Amino acid sequence: MPELSRFLGIIIYMYFNEHNPLHFHAEYNEHSAAISITNFGVIEGKLPAKVLSLVVEWAQEHQEELLHNWNSIRETGEYAKIDPLT
Repeated sequence: MPELSRFLGIIIYMYFNEHNPLHFHAEYNEHSAAISITNFGVIEGKLPAKVLSLVVEWAQEHQEELLHNWNSIRETGEYAKIDPLT
């Protein structure tokens, strides 16, 4: 599972064999969630409210990069790291 970014104890990643809808995964301590790339809603799982707001803020800043990684991972298996939340 490619790690795309890491910040404030949050790990963002995608799996190589992802399925629709377009999404990424976020982990924080024992919490994890799948987050939609299109509307930033939680598809599955749960994160603490503050962590979720940080993840959504980051995802909004990097939506194009997330979409590019989604397509690239599925087509070629290649991906690019994404800058952490600043």
